[in-house]
Amino acid sequence: MKLLEDGVPLAEISIERVARTAGVGKATIYRRWSGREELFCDVLRAAEPPGPELPGTSTRDDLIALLEAQRRRGLATRSSAIVHNVLAQMKSSPKLWKAYHVNVVEPQRRLTTEVLRRGQEDGEIRTGLDLELIADLFHGPMLVRTVMRRDADLPDDLAEVIVDTVLEGLRPSGS
Repeated sequence: MKLLEDGVPLAEISIERVARTAGVGKATIYRRWSGREELFCDVLRAAEPPGPELPGTSTRDDLIALLEAQRRRGLATRSSAIVHNVLAQMKSSPKLWKAYHVNVVEPQRRLTTEVLRRGQEDGEIRTGLDLELIADLFHGPMLVRTVMRRDADLPDDLAEVIVDTVLEGLRPSGS
């Protein structure tokens, strides 16, 4: 984190440099992390807020909690030069990007899909729908506003508006 705060590009951060900056030997670093990819993923995880506590009262409430956490991460990323810088640099490294995807993105996708599956089981969402696609319909608008349109407004009620809009089209007929 110190090296990134000092503006050192990701490509110039080696295990040797991390060890030297921390005042420890390389073996100390390697005892905890197998390499740069794992270390950088942990740096990003540490910079992100913890995952949301899902209320479990309804699919709607759980989805709002998930999207609100995503909105807050977007706000934090906008104000965190470190996270923004690391994410931008990781995209140019397929190995680092894959590690980030496996360790950070996929767990969130699995959680969303599980919430949607429970929604189907509880009769809140029609059956026979592609839950992976549906998860994208919820997260897509928030990702566009937090990542692709960094100047877009992220109002406090954005998660609720997105969830209510998408759920309207997913409800079983007669609900």
